[in-house]
Amino acid sequence: MTDKDYNDCVKLYADNVYRFIFKNMRHAEDAQDVVQTAFEKLWINKGQVEAGKAKSYLFTIAYHQMIDQLRKVKRMSYKEELSELALGTEHQPQRHLKKMLDEALATLTDTQRHLVMLKDYEGYSYQEIGEIMSLSDSQVKVYLHRARILLRNYLVQRDVGVSQAFNS
Repeated sequence: MTDKDYNDCVKLYADNVYRFIFKNMRHAEDAQDVVQTAFEKLWINKGQVEAGKAKSYLFTIAYHQMIDQLRKVKRMSYKEELSELALGTEHQPQRHLKKMLDEALATLTDTQRHLVMLKDYEGYSYQEIGEIMSLSDSQVKVYLHRARILLRNYLVQRDVGVSQAFNS
């Protein structure tokens, strides 16, 4: 990978990596640190990384850094500090939907949430997710399927409860 390839990676993938890490950590400063460390490691190892595999490499490094950070701090806080500001500009139904989705995601295990985020938010293939999370393709499929069932059940249950509350 050349310096130009590295700079292209920063332009192309910095936002995606940050979004993924921030969605999982829910803490802006920690997410920024993880992303910066991932790009630093890419810079250090740019001679060994092919330009075509840089995106996968970045997400893998960032994912492992995130796990290390969460273990080190031993803090699993899912509050978004800026969510109130961001939600203030949205319409009420969108705010309610986002809140329900965030609550549903919070019910999942870390692995399940990471799988859903990588597949459904970032659009990675099963193989790429397996490489990032050190899982086999079949494990990715099974775990993702189970996570989606849990999400569906949670959202259906919430929707029924909300509907009953409004109809009372």
